Amino acid sequence: MKCLVTGGNVKVLGKAVHSLSRIGDELYLEPLEDGLSLRTVNSSRSAYACFLFAPLFFQLYQAATPGQDPLRCKILMKSFLSVFRSLVMLEKMVEKCCISMNSRSNHLVVQLHCRYGVRKTHNLSFQDCESLQAVFDPATCSHVLRAPARVLGEAVLPFPTALAEVTLGIGRGRRVILRSYQEEEADSTVKAMVTEMSIGEEDFQQLQAQEGVAITFCLKEFRGLLSFAESASLSLSIHFDAPGRPAIFAIKDSLLDSHFVLATLSEPTLNSQDRNCSELPQPVPELQAHSTPYPDDFASDDMDSYMIAMETAGGSEVSRTLPSISLSPGLQLPCNSEEEAELSPVPGTPPPKKFRSLFFGSILAPAHSPLGPSPVLAEDSEEEG
Repeated sequence: MKCLVTGGNVKVLGKAVHSLSRIGDELYLEPLEDGLSLRTVNSSRSAYACFLFAPLFFQLYQAATPGQDPLRCKILMKSFLSVFRSLVMLEKMVEKCCISMNSRSNHLVVQLHCRYGVRKTHNLSFQDCESLQAVFDPATCSHVLRAPARVLGEAVLPFPTALAEVTLGIGRGRRVILRSYQEEEADSTVKAMVTEMSIGEEDFQQLQAQEGVAITFCLKEFRGLLSFAESASLSLSIHFDAPGRPAIFAIKDSLLDSHFVLATLSEPTLNSQDRNCSELPQPVPELQAHSTPYPDDFASDDMDSYMIAMETAGGSEVSRTLPSISLSPGLQLPCNSEEEAELSPVPGTPPPKKFRSLFFGSILAPAHSPLGPSPVLAEDSEEEG
């Protein structure tokens, strides 16, 4: 694999890496016919992110050496982020960036060609891996919001940087409400400050949602995608369904696609917020009637089925059995709201007992797996004693 990024696209690539670093500690890099894919997932499996850069994004793009299969690799996020750490330096000093993969030495080589003939070479160790992918379909979501990233970026600006979660909902007059989420403590006598922003319907390019719906998700990951979309002057689409189902945040351009899939609270407790300062009406009990119906075959499946990761190190025979991954959404499976995953606290993620985990499994070749998917990553837990 070899690709060459020039001009302002070097900074765009760096901004994408910064957004991904807000979610996961490992970066999955996969050259495809549709372009170069960068993916990551957080340790609690509650957030997944993917950037797909089209071949036109690069001055030179070669997915694989002729006669060889494309290579996939997994590297530490900190290692790759260190190459693009200073966005100012990328903009002022770097003229082009060359990324190549050396399968013999298991190194990802990143060369920065700077002004005055300076060349910086980074040799990053990687591991062979299978493709990390999430199965989701924005088209099945009942509610869609789309607005310029600048509008949403200004709306979340007043929220404290330490705030973990934010609630997004549709208030009276079809105004979009963004409110800080605070978990109510039973024995607490001190009321925390609640920040709330209201955006008019006229500021949205698309607003397909009924009054009263609301979801709560992590603000840190949302800010990461907003920062990227705002710097590129792109619009951001938010696809969501009932609380507890993953929300899909998407941006689309002729040169790149990006999808962030974030877990949401199973039951956002609007009652715990200050109703006097809120424009959000109570969620209508008929919300499920407006949700997209699902086949009866999946009625007993959990929301864990939304996500599938293939992370085991396999040979070329296994890799060839895997389907090509693109940002074209797949089938979205339903969830069972009666079960909750107990996860260890992860910095920048919601309260573990409130959010559901997005389960990951592995799809292997028939010769390796007799029946079907087998899990390779278990839920996080802590042993007592």
